[in-house]
Formats: sequence, structure tokens, C-alpha cells
Amino acid sequence: MKCASVVTAAAAVAVMVGLAGCTDLKPIQAQIDDLKTQLSKVQGDAAAAKSAADSANSAAASAGQAASGAQSTANQALAAAHASQSCCDATNEKIDRMFKRSVSK
Repeated sequence: MKCASVVTAAAAVAVMVGLAGCTDLKPIQAQIDDLKTQLSKVQGDAAAAKSAADSANSAAASAGQAASGAQSTANQALAAAHASQSCCDATNEKIDRMFKRSVSK
């Protein structure tokens, strides 16, 4: 009988220890809540980074369009400069011919 009561007492202690272990979930729940908070913060940071990247991409596209427009304007200015130079060369040739004619007369 003495052995049966020892076994019963040991079983009761084992049940109490098991139950005590089950009630120790609050620290784990606190860690889970902390991880959820950190995850929310990381998700917010990732969304902000994506927004900044999208904004930078848009700015780069606008800069590319502005550069393309500037290149087009520069090309037009170059064409106008060549035309002006051609006109100037033609005028100089006419003046030279006029002086040659007047000298030869």
C-alpha cells in the first residue's frame, strides 16, 4: 500500500508540474506579440522603401525625357548653326567675287 501511495503522490506531482508548464505560455505569447509588432514595422519600412524606389524611378524617367528634349533642342541648334555658317560662307564668297571683279576692272 505504501508503494501505491508513493506512486499516486508521484503522479499527482507530475500532473501539477505538467499543469504548471502549460500555464507558462504568457512569455511565449509576449514574444509572439513582439514579433508581430516587429513584422508590422518591417512591412511598413518595406512599403516606404518601395514607394521611395517608385518615386525615384519616376524622377529618373522624367529626367530621361528632359534629357531627350534637350538633345533634340541641341540638334536643332546645331542644324541652325550649320545653316547659318553655310549662309555666311556664301555671303563671303559673293563679297570676294565682287572685290575680284572690281579689282580686275
